[in-house]
Amino acid sequence: MTTTTSARHPRGLFTLFFTEMWERFSYYGMRALLILYMTATTMGENPGMGMDVETAAAIYGLYTGLVYLLGLPGGWVADQLWGQRKAVFVGGCIIAAGHFSMAVPNDFNFFLGLILIVVGTGLLKPNVSSVVADLYPEGGARRDAGFSIFYMGINVGAFAGPIICGFLGQDWNWHWGFSAAGFGMVLGLIQFRLGYGRLGDAGILRSQRTEEARASLARLFFGGCAALALILVAFGVLVSRGVIPVSLTEIAGGLAVVILAIVLAFFSYLMYFGGHDAAERKKIGAIFWFALLAVVFWSGFEQAGSSLNLFAEDFTDRTIGSWSYPASWLQSVNALFIVIMAPIFGWFWVWLANRNANPSTPVKFALGLLLLAAGFFVIAWGAANATPDSPVSASWLVVMYFLHTVGELALSPVGLSVVTKLAPRNRISQMMGLWFVATSLGNVMAGLVAGRLESLEPSPLFFAVTTIIGSAGFVALLASPLIKRLMGDVK
Repeated sequence: MTTTTSARHPRGLFTLFFTEMWERFSYYGMRALLILYMTATTMGENPGMGMDVETAAAIYGLYTGLVYLLGLPGGWVADQLWGQRKAVFVGGCIIAAGHFSMAVPNDFNFFLGLILIVVGTGLLKPNVSSVVADLYPEGGARRDAGFSIFYMGINVGAFAGPIICGFLGQDWNWHWGFSAAGFGMVLGLIQFRLGYGRLGDAGILRSQRTEEARASLARLFFGGCAALALILVAFGVLVSRGVIPVSLTEIAGGLAVVILAIVLAFFSYLMYFGGHDAAERKKIGAIFWFALLAVVFWSGFEQAGSSLNLFAEDFTDRTIGSWSYPASWLQSVNALFIVIMAPIFGWFWVWLANRNANPSTPVKFALGLLLLAAGFFVIAWGAANATPDSPVSASWLVVMYFLHTVGELALSPVGLSVVTKLAPRNRISQMMGLWFVATSLGNVMAGLVAGRLESLEPSPLFFAVTTIIGSAGFVALLASPLIKRLMGDVK
């Protein structure tokens, strides 16, 4: 049982709220700087890496994609070897090490830091959400409301990270910003460890294997990971020396294909060899549909840290009077809107559910996509006459982020909740990992799209994104009755 402060929410929710808040502070604080640092000139008092936009966007897409791709093995480690609680703590330690590595001003430490953050986030991200679900065994609208509160914690951190890390990084020294992200993760780890008592038995390993069997499985798994890491390092060395003639953009495109193949293979395994009955297979099919829609949604939404961040830097008027604020600060607008509106949405879903008027999850997904498309239509319109010498008002980005935020609140926290409700009991962390794999594929595609800014003006690029995402939203709306039937008794 979990300890509660009221009849509404367990006390452990607030421990997880602050853990995720600090982790997102570190992640979004660093992310707000990443593509700006890579494309900044190598000259001046605060030099960057001097990369072209296409290369930097490919690295950005690879990094953000791998961050979420490793959620699948991270969920498996929690389910089979460690439990969610240990996976969250170990992952946080690795993330902190990655940020502090990036604080050292050389290319080796920069890329080492990215790798460590990828590994650590793969352990932490799916499992902290699974612990939240563990606090609400009854499911229902109360769990939806709990996830909305948890989602607000994510965005408190996502708001503060770009403000603090962006100020330190852009106005003073890039590596000070990366270091601040590391300190944020350390604070999250301390808070999480001190709050263990509030979690009750949530996040504890429930494997039926003996300790000896788990130890043997762990040796096999981590040995395979070490071998794969050596292969990837060797591949990277050969690519960097020109022995294997592929570009980073081609590697990112290849990763997108690999991720899609992993998703298809995993779902095929669950459907035909996972040992699930007909009702469970229908629910797994619904998760697959939601995952596909999530890919489309995140491929647009995650333009925030890449193409939209570059648009803010190069085509947006960021002055108030005689003062100019960093472009990275606009990364906080979405998070600020979520902090304001998440409690309203949490209350609103419960209010509708009490009156039997709550839209179905498939309809909420469709609305999320349509609102995202509307936001891109706004920024495409605003970008039509923008040039570096004649930048447009930041209000275009603010209105766009407002629409994106409403779309995100209709889709993302609801998606987190519905996956935990649809997943078979012994595969919750794996299915949460799969949800983040869909996010991974969306992030890789976002990086590839952002790279088009090298040869394409912002307005036609954003109009193309509007058309694709809007079409997906209408298809999702038409398919919603069928998907609702696949969900069975899950509301």
